[in-house]
Amino acid sequence: MACVLEAPLRMSVLSEVTASSRHYVDRLFDLDPQKVLQGVIDMKNAVIGNNKQKANLIVLGAVPRLLYLLQQETSSTELRTECAVVLGSLAMGTENNVKSLLDCHIIPALLQGLLSPDLKFIEACLRCLRTIFISPVTPEDLLYTGPDHQTILFNHGAVQNIAHLLVSTSYKVRMQALKCFSVLAFENPQVSMTLVNVTVDGELLPQIFVKMLQRDKPIEMQLTSAKCLTSMCRAGAIRTDDPCIVLKTLPCLVRMCSKDRLLEERVEGAETLAYLIETDVELQRMASITDHLIVMLADYFKYPSSVSAITDIKRLDHDLKHAHELRQAAFKLYASLGANDEDIRKKIIETENMMDRIVNGLSESSIKVRLAAVRCLHSLSRSVQQLRTSFQDHAVWKPLMKVLQNAPNEILVVASSTLCNLLLEFSPSKEPILESGAIELLCSLTQSENLALRVNGIWALMNMAFQAEQKIKSDILRGLSTEQLFQLLSDSDVNVLMKTLGLLRNLLSTRPHIDHIMSTHGKQIMQAVTLILEGEHNIEVKEQTLCILANIADGTTAKELIMTNDDILQKIKYYMSHSNAKLQLAAMFCISNLIWNEEEGSQERQDKLRDMGIVDILHKLSQSSDPNLCDKAKTALQQYLA
Repeated sequence: MACVLEAPLRMSVLSEVTASSRHYVDRLFDLDPQKVLQGVIDMKNAVIGNNKQKANLIVLGAVPRLLYLLQQETSSTELRTECAVVLGSLAMGTENNVKSLLDCHIIPALLQGLLSPDLKFIEACLRCLRTIFISPVTPEDLLYTGPDHQTILFNHGAVQNIAHLLVSTSYKVRMQALKCFSVLAFENPQVSMTLVNVTVDGELLPQIFVKMLQRDKPIEMQLTSAKCLTSMCRAGAIRTDDPCIVLKTLPCLVRMCSKDRLLEERVEGAETLAYLIETDVELQRMASITDHLIVMLADYFKYPSSVSAITDIKRLDHDLKHAHELRQAAFKLYASLGANDEDIRKKIIETENMMDRIVNGLSESSIKVRLAAVRCLHSLSRSVQQLRTSFQDHAVWKPLMKVLQNAPNEILVVASSTLCNLLLEFSPSKEPILESGAIELLCSLTQSENLALRVNGIWALMNMAFQAEQKIKSDILRGLSTEQLFQLLSDSDVNVLMKTLGLLRNLLSTRPHIDHIMSTHGKQIMQAVTLILEGEHNIEVKEQTLCILANIADGTTAKELIMTNDDILQKIKYYMSHSNAKLQLAAMFCISNLIWNEEEGSQERQDKLRDMGIVDILHKLSQSSDPNLCDKAKTALQQYLA
């Protein structure tokens, strides 16, 4: 019975609460504009700091009426301003409040309000917009967020209108102007190239930014200035060897990574520095020897720190909140530092427990940390030495294979790139990876709609097939299927095509393997070769295809598939006289392998090719000014004389 009584009891309490709030909403509909204004002012006073009252008013439908009054041209400016203030106060409540405001289409109404000539009303609309947009429930795409939007703001004079605010007497204004530039310039060459030439009070913007990142300025200002200069450098507007980058921006960002900075500052500093040095080896080297950065970053993994007393609970909560971000930032910066230099990679790997930290990072719950850990691993996997030692000692391939089983595409792309490196012939990880079912996984990646995954899938198979046993090669062909092979050979992306041809070339190496594969897949492979040699492809693709033919011609029984195919023979003859020396040379390799004296049936093959006019072409080529062509032609002619 108690359960039955409970519902009406709650309803009566709720109706009492909402009834006490209803008169605020009713006054919004009064015919007297003065009473409406007073009603909105009273509502403003009632909701300040009172989340229950805010929720009640939203339930009672206050928001649509407030928005209606805000948009009416007949409403006084004072009324419209007070409506915006109340809406801003409602937005400061719970996330559900913000959702309710968004459902009522508050953003277009507030943006329209910015066209008003009244500054107080504009300020109220801006404050409300700011409150809504800093809420995590507000979709970012409701406001300018992408490159197109940066361009729209740029075209409407944002740079010129904001620049003079950098020298405002108000610190808050200077900071907001600086933040605007850091967002406008990010990954936008057009904006960055303009900023570098803008002057304020006779001083160029980069010089102003450099002054703002000096040690005596607030940390927030130093960091944001460094972000502006970083974006301009990455866009090519400032050279990477410019003193303002080498002597000012880079050291400033390294300072931000030190232990005496706040955790959030350390995160932002490391991420910005990772972006600055990502593609420049000299900046990577410089950063690696500044303030013991590599060792300093190891501290990023020590949060949350151990808590001894109950008074530290607040700090623990803060540490927990930033622990993921710190690890993500450290992995990102390590990835950038180790992108090119072997010595830097060695220092990173020798940092305390580094490989264990990466392995742990690969299985973290946070997708961002997992992605950063995989990026770090990928960067370090470019090292031949580390593939042979640290990667093997820590069996890195195991967690990597686990990551590849079920992950979002952005992680899959980097993880599969790393796997490509672990499958190189000198890597000890190659064998256990094969045994763990990698072929099936990689074959499935080649069917992905994502281009990078298709490239990585076929690239890894190509590495796997290099100097592999016949069984592995057969397993790859079986896993791919002839249909999928043709699909890849007709892929619109040249990278996919080149890697597929590279795979075929690696599969068709060593005579017993060539003969075995051509005995089972010969017809389809010859069809594929014909298809590519007849198609509109670049020189590199045609050269790779002719090299595959040369490999087939090196087989004992496989070469008959060429000798009995007049169409293919005519194509080889055509490429011997081609204007491109690379294609001529590749075609000559085919001929040399077909006419080699020591092999059974060579006389018949020589005769057939002589009848086709091949010997005449060889004589011409033996007079070539290209030493490679000349030597190859002379060697081939000797087979006829022997």
